[in-house]
Amino acid sequence: MAKKRIYEVAKEVGVDNKVVVQKAKDLGFDVKNHMSSIDDSQVTKLKSSFQNSAPAKKNSKIKISVSSIRKNEKKQEDNAAPKKARKRNNKRRNDRNREKKNERNHKNNSGKPKAAALLQQFKQKQRAEEGQLNREAQKAKKEYHEQLKHPKQEQAVKNKKKPTKESTKKKSEPVEKKVIGPKILKPSPARLKKSQPSANERVAAKVTIPEAPKDEKRGNGRGRNMGKPGRKGKNQFFNGHNEHSDRSERKRRKNKKRQQEQKPKKQPTKRKERPLPDVLVYEEGMNAQDLGKLLHREPAEIVKKLFMLGVMTNQNQSLDKDTIELLAAEYNIDAKQKVHEDISDIDTLYNKRMEASKKSKNQVKRPPVVTIMGHVDHGKTTLLDRLRHTHVSAHEAGGITQKIGAYQVRLDNRLITFLDTPGHAAFSNMRARGAEITDIVVLVVAADDGVMPQTVEAIDHAKSAKVPIIVAINKIDKPGANPQHVTEELMKYNLIPEDYGGDTIYVNISAKTGQNVDDLLQMILLQADVMELKANPTEMAIGTVIEARLSRGRGPVADVLIQQGTLNIGDPIVVGDTFGRVRTMTNDRGRQVKKATPSEPVEITGLNDVPESADKLVEFKDEKTARSVGEARAQQALQKSRENVQHVTLDNLFDTMKKENMKEVDIVLKADVQGSVEALQQSLEKIEVEGVRVNIIHSGVGAINESDVTLAGASNAFIIGFNVRPTATAKSQAETEGVDIRLYSIIYKAIDDVTAAMKGMLEPTYEEKVIGNLTVRETWKVSKVGTIAGSFVDKGVVKNDSKIRVIRDGIVKYDGEIASLKRFKDDVKEVKQGNDCGLTIKDYNDIKVGDEFEVYEMQQVEPK
Repeated sequence: MAKKRIYEVAKEVGVDNKVVVQKAKDLGFDVKNHMSSIDDSQVTKLKSSFQNSAPAKKNSKIKISVSSIRKNEKKQEDNAAPKKARKRNNKRRNDRNREKKNERNHKNNSGKPKAAALLQQFKQKQRAEEGQLNREAQKAKKEYHEQLKHPKQEQAVKNKKKPTKESTKKKSEPVEKKVIGPKILKPSPARLKKSQPSANERVAAKVTIPEAPKDEKRGNGRGRNMGKPGRKGKNQFFNGHNEHSDRSERKRRKNKKRQQEQKPKKQPTKRKERPLPDVLVYEEGMNAQDLGKLLHREPAEIVKKLFMLGVMTNQNQSLDKDTIELLAAEYNIDAKQKVHEDISDIDTLYNKRMEASKKSKNQVKRPPVVTIMGHVDHGKTTLLDRLRHTHVSAHEAGGITQKIGAYQVRLDNRLITFLDTPGHAAFSNMRARGAEITDIVVLVVAADDGVMPQTVEAIDHAKSAKVPIIVAINKIDKPGANPQHVTEELMKYNLIPEDYGGDTIYVNISAKTGQNVDDLLQMILLQADVMELKANPTEMAIGTVIEARLSRGRGPVADVLIQQGTLNIGDPIVVGDTFGRVRTMTNDRGRQVKKATPSEPVEITGLNDVPESADKLVEFKDEKTARSVGEARAQQALQKSRENVQHVTLDNLFDTMKKENMKEVDIVLKADVQGSVEALQQSLEKIEVEGVRVNIIHSGVGAINESDVTLAGASNAFIIGFNVRPTATAKSQAETEGVDIRLYSIIYKAIDDVTAAMKGMLEPTYEEKVIGNLTVRETWKVSKVGTIAGSFVDKGVVKNDSKIRVIRDGIVKYDGEIASLKRFKDDVKEVKQGNDCGLTIKDYNDIKVGDEFEVYEMQQVEPK
């Protein structure tokens, strides 16, 4: 069964949807809104209920007409007096409520005959009043036309009525000309009641517009009846914008602006007089503005004071120290120059923290730092092997220590830190650094060898560092050992044994068998107790670099010994001219640690560059400060290296000339650690060979890379690698470019090879060798190129880098170099006998047909 929606039924019947919905609900249908569906029987029943109420359609039209009439009437009544407007508004509100009530009743009873009777009655009433409205309209139109024809008469009448308000009427003249036109809209019959004003009053109200109050503002100045004539919804005879109103508006704005200008300006708030400071803390170079801020005075007052004192200056001119102190005396206050603390001077900061930690109350006992010193092969590393139960010397090249090692040994639940310094003469500088950071020096002397030069040097280092010396006479188990003879030799250097009334501890040991090694450790702890070694672990860390190197996987690596405070992972530090944040810390056993306490050696990573040995380590509060200090120190070091140029004077003129005439052996030096680089560099530069000297053009830490090979190739140098190897790319590049790479693992072998090479250097001799002859067959002159000689190679070969002579009639006209060599259109390196070629000669163009060219080279003659 087909169904229809309510709005479809309403469309067919011609009734509003709401009326149909209400009617369906009255009939008992289950509907909710106009989208509800009903079946055919219900549709028929619903339509039949609207047959008797057909006039409802006309009634709806009358309702719409009444509302539109009401709207138009409302537009006309907008210009009425405010009081009348309020009455009409109240009346309209009551009428509207009454109409809504009637409308609701009409909807509920739309099907009854009562609605048709009321509608008929309403129409009759409307027709009765229509004639009256037409008469009123005709009368209003007539008055309007009379007003247009005689405006001056009307004005005169009004002037007589109100002679005291001439200025007001002048302003309202253009407004009085604007009247409502003859178009009168028919009001609703509901408006025509006894409470309304009479027809004459209404017409008068419509014809004449009352004067608007001056202070009244209507939004943006455009009312309902303002606009261009003829526009829909606007009054066709009202124009609220003319020349007079514009002039008055401009005048009003001008008066308002003048009133604002005449208002008294706010006086600036006077600055409160602040007292002078007790002491003027100044910096040299301050100006009057800076001093005014410190003295709480205006800069002009400062300048005036200086003028009175005879100093001619301005606010921005820098003042010297004496002028500032003179100004302070004028104000009867003391002057004190501000002292700037250079935070980049970490050596001073290191010393300050060291002194502060010694005076601190938070000091605790720390392990002693012991340095093992002695001559080569006297058993220093073997002794440490016995102490650490390791075999470090088995990994050392040639059985000697090439770098500083730091180890910790535990005895009776107490720690002892040992520094193993190399014993070779090349490492004197490293031993000096070891002596500076140590508490006790253990001098190892072999019982079968006695006192050697490096032994004496170690004694001197220890004495200069003012640290106590414990003598360990080693190798007493060897045949021919004579400890007593060694003791007598050492007594010559003021190392008097305790048995002889001195203060030097002597212990006879055997590092190989372990004999008396524990006694040596006990003596070390006893000496440490006497010295009362203490440190403050609660402050920021300071320390010293023992060794540094460049690791391929981890970057710059530094072995440091913490001397005061505690170093944690993540702490910002400055080490020498480098800076960074501690990334990892490894102890001497190879284990990762999170913190390092005083006298503990650790290996740290995280620096931006490789530091130097013996550089100071200082911890800072934040990374920003550490970075600024590190960058400032690096800049200072660079500036210092640039300034470190030896100038020629009368005193060193002869030596300088001698060096200029000397031959140089250029070397690129690479080693595994920084200490080895320095030791090698010093040793090589000390080699004395007459007429030859070593020139280290570059030294660094890490593997030999491509840049080293490129530098050596460009400088005609060779590379020395100590405990390092070249990378694969660098090795192939060196083979291609013919760069010599020498690799060593023992330092004295490198020194011996370089010495032999320097002694074997002889003055090379060169001789001329003719390699080809040519004949000129044709010449061409080309701009920007010169003269091109088309030649035939009679004999030998012509190379593009050879030297050439121009021979004409058996006389040499020019001796120079070949600028370019071509075969047909292509540049070639050489042209052999029996071929044609074209060539140009550098800086020479006077070539003629028939000239002969002699091509030659300068070849080195091997010494016989």
